[in-house]
Amino acid sequence: MHRSVFAESSLHPRARRPLAAALVSLGLAAAGCSSPPLPAFDLTAPREALRGGVRGQLVVVEPVGIQPFESERIVAKDPAGTISYLGGAQWADRLPRLVQAKIIQTFENSSRIRAVGRPGDGTTPTAQLTTEIRSFQLDAGAGEVEVEISAKLIAIGSGRIETARIFRARVPVGSANGPEVAQALDRALSTVLVDLVRWTGTGR
Repeated sequence: MHRSVFAESSLHPRARRPLAAALVSLGLAAAGCSSPPLPAFDLTAPREALRGGVRGQLVVVEPVGIQPFESERIVAKDPAGTISYLGGAQWADRLPRLVQAKIIQTFENSSRIRAVGRPGDGTTPTAQLTTEIRSFQLDAGAGEVEVEISAKLIAIGSGRIETARIFRARVPVGSANGPEVAQALDRALSTVLVDLVRWTGTGR
């Protein structure tokens, strides 16, 4: 399992400036000329065997998020807090759809649940997992990528929220290179997914 990094970045402030400068130059280059299609990156569903199990059947709703996280583009935030899209790489599909697929696959890989699927898959769910992508981006000022997803487990029928939690992970990244950032975000998401699946079964 990839470990999340919650401590402050070890990069010296002077080392963060080139990363921010590279982010700006990539954006200018993308705006100034046409370029060939960007390489597309998938996300990983961890294959960890986790203890315990989830009772009943679960339906996983596609995550929601603010507009920058609704596309295939990789999001970056500069030291001033300005949000932009990173050049050099993109996701293989819309980010919410990718994250939904990886949540479902992580449940399946963990063997912790009898049945899990999307709405309309034909299952008879006893619970619904709703999520929100709060952060899925390069933080150029910190020299890290950040993934933050909030989750709610809702009982089918009553509509009552059984439990809720926010999951976060940070992973250092050395540059604003698109493929490197995509791979770091994938590692951060893997940490979040394992924690989310374990929490869904235990409520902790």
